Amino acid sequence: MKSLDPLLAEWDKILARTSDAAAILTTTGQVWRTFRDIEEIARDFGEKIDGFRAGEVVAVQIGNHEDWPSILLACLRKQLVVLPLERSISERERDAALEICGASVVVTAAPGTPPEVLRLTIASTPEGDWGECSPSFLKLTSGTTAAPRAIRFRSKQLLADRDQICRTMGISEVDLNFGVIPVSHSYGFSNLLTPLIARGVPMVLSSDRLPRAVLINLARTNATVFPGMPLFYQAFCDIGEIPALPSLRLCISAGAPLSAAVARKFHQKFKQPIHSFYGSSECGGVCYDRDGTIFEDGFVGTAMEAVDLEIVDVNTTASQVRIRSAAVGDSYYPEPDAEKLSGSIFVPDDLLARRGSGFKIAGRISDVINVAGKKVNPAEVEAHLLRFTGVRQAVVFGCPSLLRNEEVAACVVADVDLVEANLLEFCRAELSAWQVPKRIFLVDEIPVNERGKTSRRELALRFGAENTSRSTMDG
Repeated sequence: MKSLDPLLAEWDKILARTSDAAAILTTTGQVWRTFRDIEEIARDFGEKIDGFRAGEVVAVQIGNHEDWPSILLACLRKQLVVLPLERSISERERDAALEICGASVVVTAAPGTPPEVLRLTIASTPEGDWGECSPSFLKLTSGTTAAPRAIRFRSKQLLADRDQICRTMGISEVDLNFGVIPVSHSYGFSNLLTPLIARGVPMVLSSDRLPRAVLINLARTNATVFPGMPLFYQAFCDIGEIPALPSLRLCISAGAPLSAAVARKFHQKFKQPIHSFYGSSECGGVCYDRDGTIFEDGFVGTAMEAVDLEIVDVNTTASQVRIRSAAVGDSYYPEPDAEKLSGSIFVPDDLLARRGSGFKIAGRISDVINVAGKKVNPAEVEAHLLRFTGVRQAVVFGCPSLLRNEEVAACVVADVDLVEANLLEFCRAELSAWQVPKRIFLVDEIPVNERGKTSRRELALRFGAENTSRSTMDG
């Protein structure tokens, strides 16, 4: 019997064509799962969830586990709604996500052990409450208040995202993906998991995130595609002796802006371009730098295939965009926001600026700092700080101020010894008074989360107390 779910229908085709072929490999290059193995484990796991009702939410928190594809397939067959959770989130964040999404089941697993199914006592989503468009997948994201919320997806939207990624990047079943990014994150799910089950693209699955180990494993597995993050590429550039990577043909960077300095250094050292990939949990892939040799901070290339971008405000140098594609999610859950996400249209908070035929990320609406009514775009201050000799990285954020609502602050990483006073003087010479940071924190590295992203909100919380203390003394 043919599967009605489009993802399952694609899997049936893959299974019929390549059932005995390698699907998941270890970091030593050994076959971990064939496509037939994935199917057999999916059937076995289906028995464990046989008593659950269609529409119930199943949270999956197993890291980069080899049974991820099987669990997804089993849940799709039972018409259960999958909610991936990153293993690194705190217990408080996990409990909040489970409650908000109405999860009734949690699947957990330690590395190398079979997944366990735990029935929760929270009230599950009653069958039929999803409305006409029942989701098959929920992607967790942060709302404007930092509280978690989910995005509803049906299988056809996940499949559309796979099509856009594979066609734009030229990824096919002859490739071998190297999976070190979290499968539970939108980037990993779209670039690793759906290409495997709906296009037959095998992958190496790794939980080892040490940069040297990643390079060694890339070499010995002969992986051809590396979906990475800027923090990996920066670390690769700093490694002395590097292994030969004759099979590696495509290096992708997403999750955070890629600096021009890292892209240029990597290109010189490895003779490979890094292709910046810009996307969002709400809509999947948006832009892709097909060339990879336009070394400019924040450059993300042109729109991906089958993605339409419309500039919202044509009278500004940087504007929000309306994204139209078949991969856009249905809505937020539990509270919809039709102005941002509905009807195959998503309007992100990112500000994009045109650069030639492509786009550059120029900041975010939510990042704008309000200094006594004056609006400061942190990207402008960052660009100025990066012009100071020796400054390698700069992240600008707003800290609470009793008198001025917010004050500008910055974290700076430098290659040479610097003095905060000199940087402040440099800023005062060129920037408007309200743009000049109140504090500049000299750090060894900019803190990032598991996804390789820097959160201005987290930096404000981390450095805000010290900034407020100094502002009080100055007053």
